Amino acid sequence: MAYDETLRSVSLDGDASLAVWTGVPGQPGSAASPNHGGKQYHFVRVTGNGIVGVANATSDDVVGVVQNKVQMVGQAATVAYLGISRVIAAKALAAGTKVTVASDGKATSGGAGPVVGIVITGTAAGGEVASVLLKTV
Repeated sequence: MAYDETLRSVSLDGDASLAVWTGVPGQPGSAASPNHGGKQYHFVRVTGNGIVGVANATSDDVVGVVQNKVQMVGQAATVAYLGISRVIAAKALAAGTKVTVASDGKATSGGAGPVVGIVITGTAAGGEVASVLLKTV
């Protein structure tokens, strides 16, 4: 089971790539599952002054993992940059694997970008939540 521990974080504004209205499950206007999580637990990068957005495989400026569900552009995004964070996996990840960032901000291995962490608790398939020791800064 994925967990987080001893996180250091910073609050920055979310941009349009991070802002996803998820609403309340089952209520009018709410996103259908599995998108209810929005972009929570995705890797982010700096996209402007005090602004972050979803990172991609070619980003060399990954700053951390967003911990909350940013609902609107400009809403505060809590970004963990140090510690063990929950991260959405793009594919199955084994414990001890070096993590890079997939094109959608999820954790993967063997990608083109820099190593941003090490898997502590792995996943059996993509879409699951892994625990990753962050090495982003």
